[in-house]
Amino acid sequence: MQARLNFYQASPESYEAVAALEKFVQTSGLEKRLIHLIKLRASIINGCAFCVDMHSKEARKSGLPEQWINLMSVWRESPVYDARERALFGWVDAVTNIAQTGIPDDAYEALKAHFTEEEMTKITVAIGTINVWNRLAVGFRSLHPIDEQAKAA
Repeated sequence: MQARLNFYQASPESYEAVAALEKFVQTSGLEKRLIHLIKLRASIINGCAFCVDMHSKEARKSGLPEQWINLMSVWRESPVYDARERALFGWVDAVTNIAQTGIPDDAYEALKAHFTEEEMTKITVAIGTINVWNRLAVGFRSLHPIDEQAKAA
């Protein structure tokens, strides 16, 4: 695969606008664990190798369990996630796949059982933000770095 263009260089003001939204997400008061969940799950859904690589590394660096990270793509089949995380996964899936899901009531009700209206709004902004990053990275074929260990394997 070859990168199509560097979107930061092509339009620094566009990059800065998305970065400002990202800053809001990071300082919104949402738990870092939930932000990792949102970013990694949406990036998996969107097939964004750059973002999956980055966010799985960030989650590990933050001390999240390896199994918690590794099983995210099959969250429905794994008991490692609690009810709150599962509600959040359902919401991430529904919002990220909005054209297919229409965001069903059961996803909303599950989320509402665990989060306040303010948190639900911030969560949805966080989902929208990572979806913007994913669309930039996938659309322009941003390449993730290759770790030295991966080269040697």
